[in-house]
Formats: sequence, structure tokens, C-alpha cells
Amino acid sequence: MRLIALLICLLLPVSVQAACEGRDLRPDLTAEERTELQKAVTGIPFPEGNHWIATKGDTVLHLIGTLHTNDPRMDAVVEGLMPTLKQADAFYFEVTQDEMDAFEKDLAEDMSPVMITSGPTLIDLMSEDDWAALSSGLSERGIPGWMAAKMRPWFLSMMLGIPPCMMQDPDANHGMDARLNDLAIELSIPQYSLEQVADLMAMFDSHPIEDQVQSLVRMAGALGGSEDQLATMVNAYLEEKHVEIIQLARLQGLEESGLSPDVFDEEWNSFEQQLLVERNNNWMQHILGIQDQTAVIAVGAGHLGDTHGLLNQLQQAGYSLTRASF
Repeated sequence: MRLIALLICLLLPVSVQAACEGRDLRPDLTAEERTELQKAVTGIPFPEGNHWIATKGDTVLHLIGTLHTNDPRMDAVVEGLMPTLKQADAFYFEVTQDEMDAFEKDLAEDMSPVMITSGPTLIDLMSEDDWAALSSGLSERGIPGWMAAKMRPWFLSMMLGIPPCMMQDPDANHGMDARLNDLAIELSIPQYSLEQVADLMAMFDSHPIEDQVQSLVRMAGALGGSEDQLATMVNAYLEEKHVEIIQLARLQGLEESGLSPDVFDEEWNSFEQQLLVERNNNWMQHILGIQDQTAVIAVGAGHLGDTHGLLNQLQQAGYSLTRASF
């Protein structure tokens, strides 16, 4: 099962189109795999819950874990949240929808932020066999080899994580964050971004392209999402088991990658450091600046749990945390 790249939907504000009908793969886990998964989750702070309330003095923060891909079951969730969230003074997203729309519009006219604009292409930077395997997977997602060869490795990793079925329905890109964006607009509540798209681009490009290619080749076996893997993630999300999603991805990724545990851990830890630890730390600088108001913090659910998660960091900063209905 290749779940690692699907975590992009849980961790990054990307817009995708969903038209998939998969099945949850967790019932197929063996008893040994279930035990290993439970062991991995045990001891991790705040492993569950998509709605937590953090309070400190007159500051009230509603942390909502989101998923950036659509499921119709989210409608009932938002309806249930509305009476509480309508009291907010502000909504904070990873990146507001307006800023994402502006970025996507600019990208349609100038793809240089995700393209290799000088130097060797990916064909030159990897073996013939590695390139053949990579270009085949991208072709299934509508990206021709001549174009893929000039794309940045981190961007191709994201594309591989999107199942081909998610490219089929342009009207079904309404995830939990998009629904909360609509709610904020409906209620005329101001919206703010916790980060800028330019900062994300800089983060992904912080490593030399040769290192990015090495990681892409190493993790090729653990990349490539399917309908069933997407269904597994969405169901676990709606069950509010965000840490389980990440730990399942890690365990299955090791198996599918074909790498030794040491090499896989090196790649995984780098992935976690960039997408979770560094971004969470940057967001906390903004979140801790919210004072004497009620605010909604709507971010990918994968950012909530674990020691580096927003919930644990808020608790360490003196906030009282209470799990709320979702």
C-alpha cells in the first residue's frame, strides 16, 4: 500500500479533483500488522480528534483538522460545527483560498516555480530504468514525459501521490478546508494565512536538485496513490484518527519502498521535518500572536498530533486543551 504521497492531501493546501470509489484497506491488515500499527500509535500525544479547543485567558482557539480532498460526508460535519464557529473573530488557514487561487492562476501562465529552468533535466539526472518507471506513473496522471522531464522532483512526488481517478472531476475539489472557507465567507469573518505559497516553494527547493532526485528515486516504491489508499485515508480522517494515518503510511511505506530501515528512516525523517516540524514551528509564531479573541485554526489534520504537533505545542505554551465534537 502506497500511502506516503497521499499524505499531501492531509498536509498541504493543494487543490485536487476527486472522482474515486475505493475501499478501506485497513480491514485487510493482518493481526501482526494491526499490532505493529497500534504499537506505533501508542504514546504519541494527541493521536485523535479533529476539533480541539485551546484556551488561555480570553483567547479561545478552535483547532480544526482538515483534509484537502472532497468527501460528501463533510457537509454534515460543517453543519454541526457552524453554531460554534460562527462565534469566531477570525479564521486562519494554511493558505487562504484567495491566495491559492491567485497562485494557481499565475502558475497557469508561468510554470517556472515548478519547472527546471536551467541545467540538466530529470532524464539526465537518473538512470534509464528509473526514468521509465517514473514517467509511466506520471503518464497515467496526464503528465507527458517531455513535460515531466523538466519538472522539479518535489512537484512530481506530489503528482504521483494523487491517484489518476482524482483528475477526472473538476467540480469535486471541495475538501474540509474549502468548506470552512465558504463558511467564513458566509459569516463575513476575516480570513488569514499562516504561511505564504512562496515560502512553501522555497522550502521544497531548499535542497539541491541532485538530492531531490535521489529521494524521488529512493522512495519511488512508496509513492503512487490509488483509489483504495485514498478511501483508507478519508475514512480514517472522518474517524478522527490522524496519527493512525501517518503511522500507517510510515509502516506501509517501509515495506513498499524496498529500502533498508535506516535508509527509509532517513528519507521519512526529512519528509516529516519539512512538511510537519518546520511548518508547525513557523505557524506557532503566528498562532501565539493571536490574543484576546476567538479564532479558528483550520489546518491539515496531520499537523495536530505528536510532540511537534500544534496541540502539544499549545499545551506546552500554557493553553488548556479540550477535545470538542466534530
